[in-house]
Amino acid sequence: MKQHFRHLSTARRLRLNRLFRNNPQRTLIVPLDHPLTDGPGAGRGDSLNNLVGQLATNGADAVVLHKGNVRFVDPAWFKQLSLIVHLSASTVHAPDPDHKVLVGTVEEALRLGADLVSVHVNIGSREEARQLGDLAAVAESCDRWNVPLLAMMYPRGPRITDPRNPETVVHAVTVAAELGADMVKTYYVGSDDAMGRITSTSPIPIVVAGGLRTADEKDLLELVDGAMRGGAAGLAMGRNIFQAPHPGNLTRKLAQRVHGDIVPAAPTELTAAQRDMA
Repeated sequence: MKQHFRHLSTARRLRLNRLFRNNPQRTLIVPLDHPLTDGPGAGRGDSLNNLVGQLATNGADAVVLHKGNVRFVDPAWFKQLSLIVHLSASTVHAPDPDHKVLVGTVEEALRLGADLVSVHVNIGSREEARQLGDLAAVAESCDRWNVPLLAMMYPRGPRITDPRNPETVVHAVTVAAELGADMVKTYYVGSDDAMGRITSTSPIPIVVAGGLRTADEKDLLELVDGAMRGGAAGLAMGRNIFQAPHPGNLTRKLAQRVHGDIVPAAPTELTAAQRDMA
C-alpha cells in the first residue's frame, strides 16, 4: 500500500499502518455497525465485547463501530485491532433507508481512540447530493486532524439497475477518491478480471464488501479468493462473520486467505481467561 499512501502525512500513515498490521498489502475489516440500521437482531446473542475478542484473537485487523458501542468494548482488544468509528446512519424504518446522515464527527472519533473513520454514500439514491456533501465535509475534517477516511460506496437507488455493474462500481470508486477518501469499500463485481481492471486504475485501495448472509462457506471463500485475485486490498465482512455459528473459526479462515501466510498464531475461540474479561 506504500504507493497509495506515500503522499499522506506521517500521522495518517501511522494510523493506516495499524490497519495493515498483519500484511502490508491487505487488511481484514469486520463492520459491526449493523444493529443501528437493522435492529439488535442483526447481531449475535453473545456480548459485543466477547465477539470483538474473538475477532481480535483470530487475525482480524479492524472493527467498525458506532460511537456508542465503543464504550462496551474492552480497550485491551485494540492492541490487536484498529478501531474505525462509523459516522453515517439510517434505519430500515425510514421512508428512504438509502438516505444516510452524519451522526458523528471526526473529533468525536478521535476522543474515542479511533484510528480511522468511515462514511457511507449510496450512489444513485434520492439523497445522493447530501451524502456527497457529507463525505466532502468529513474529508476536510480528516485532513485537519490527519485521520484516514474509509468511504463505503454503494450503487443503490431508483436508477441503479445492476449495483455490481463494473462501470457503475468504478464510478463509485472514482467519486470516493475525488472527494478525498483514503480507502474505499464497495461491491465485488463477480469477475476477477473485471475487479482487476477496477483495482489497477484506482488511486486508492479498494476493500470488497462481504455482502448478504450466505450459509455456504465454500461460496463465501470463493468470493474472497476472487476478490484477492482481482487485486483488492482486503475484505470488509460483517454479517457472514458475526452471524456465523463460530465467528472466531471463520475469521481465522478468512484471515488466512486475506493475509496469506502472514497470520499470527492465535486461538480460534476465546480462552477461559479471555471469556472472563469479556
